[in-house]
Amino acid sequence: MRSAYSVETVRTAERELMARLPEGALMQRAAAGLAAACADLLGRVYGSRVVLLVGSGDNGGDALYAGARLARRGAGVTAVLLAPERAHGAGLAALRRAGGRVVEAGGDAERLVERADLVLDGIVGIGGKGGLRPNAVPLAAAAGRARGAVVAVDLPSGVDVDTGQVRGVAVRADLTVTFGTHKPGLLIDPAREYAGSVRLVDIGLELPVEPELEALQHADVARLLPVPRAESDKYRRGVVGIAAGSARYPGAAVLAVSGALRGGAGAVRYVGPAGDAVIARFPETLVSDQGPKHAGRVQAWVVGPGAGDDAATVGEVLAADVPVLIDADGLRLADAEAVRGRRAPTLMTPHAGEAAALLGVERAEVEGARLAAVRELAGRYGATVLLKGSTTLVADSGGGAVRVNPTGTSWLATAGSGDVLSGLAGSLLAAGLCAVDAGSVGAYVHGLAGRLAADGAPVGAHDVADAVPVAWRNVLG
Repeated sequence: MRSAYSVETVRTAERELMARLPEGALMQRAAAGLAAACADLLGRVYGSRVVLLVGSGDNGGDALYAGARLARRGAGVTAVLLAPERAHGAGLAALRRAGGRVVEAGGDAERLVERADLVLDGIVGIGGKGGLRPNAVPLAAAAGRARGAVVAVDLPSGVDVDTGQVRGVAVRADLTVTFGTHKPGLLIDPAREYAGSVRLVDIGLELPVEPELEALQHADVARLLPVPRAESDKYRRGVVGIAAGSARYPGAAVLAVSGALRGGAGAVRYVGPAGDAVIARFPETLVSDQGPKHAGRVQAWVVGPGAGDDAATVGEVLAADVPVLIDADGLRLADAEAVRGRRAPTLMTPHAGEAAALLGVERAEVEGARLAAVRELAGRYGATVLLKGSTTLVADSGGGAVRVNPTGTSWLATAGSGDVLSGLAGSLLAAGLCAVDAGSVGAYVHGLAGRLAADGAPVGAHDVADAVPVAWRNVLG
């Protein structure tokens, strides 16, 4: 599992480690890893042109020491100082001893950046807030025009490390070399877009068991996927109920059922007005038109996809004493008090627009501060919340680490994709996973299925559903 920690936690761990090490040893560890990553990216270090963008903090010191290592290997290294009087003194001396040169920001600095084979961004460290200072903006823009690669030291300058927010101009990196642990902003959009690939350098930090953020990997998901035993039958594996669709949106019901049938539960019961469309596509579905109360035994419900204005069905499902996943129209129709009053687990799966409506804010506010939004929703509704989008996050109402989904593709931004996800995650609920695991495992497999189905080309939601078994086998393999 990949973990990310807040600035405060990282700073504390760094102080504790530095107290046990010789002075400067921790920075040298970071610089060595940084220089190695830059050398790998360059391929040929000797004769390459490297430009360091150096701010006033330890981030700038890391860049200077790494630049000195590259200079000793024959690179032509130039450090551009944004605050000469506050630059890291020992790092500057090391660079000069290695044959590097130093210039101040302004003058010919932007042209040097544009012509570099590699630009090393050491402007702002993990303590930076509120975007870049005005004197750094032209250099960040020049880095965007550079002929070579841009490498960020610990994180791209101008992004908020704890929240993933980007306020104003920020450096766009091809590679971010981060030290000790991942930071939340490297895993959450919009900041994640600026980080490029991320390489973690172990510098020996001792970190708490509970991170701020965690991302499941294949091995974690494989352990959580439900696998039937020899004595299992369709009812022991779990039965998921789908209350979805309407005369106007019958396809939502079909897609939710398609996801549910591939999600690990032993049977799927469908309730709603789209029964004919569902049974025509999936004859194995148990179809009823008598409402949720008369559908038969289920271990979990999915309610809302394409439901239109059927508030009565949503209310009836919320009254059930089994886990419930609420999606799409169900989020709009659900009574907030009824959600908060539920004793059984509840999983809400809004996209940014639906989350904004639930929070009473603009969509841009949710998209710019996704971590804060998913935590606020989970706390406000007393539910587990899966916030869909370019970065899918899963937060529990009880707090703890927020899960960030590392799979997916932009091709998943297609009509009906969320309906497939709701059925898939609902089926995992019925199979016995807790709400956090059902949401994060469902998002992981759904994202991987989307990636495999698309393979760089447009796909429809039904293609994603068809690729779920392939993704499942990929995880287990």
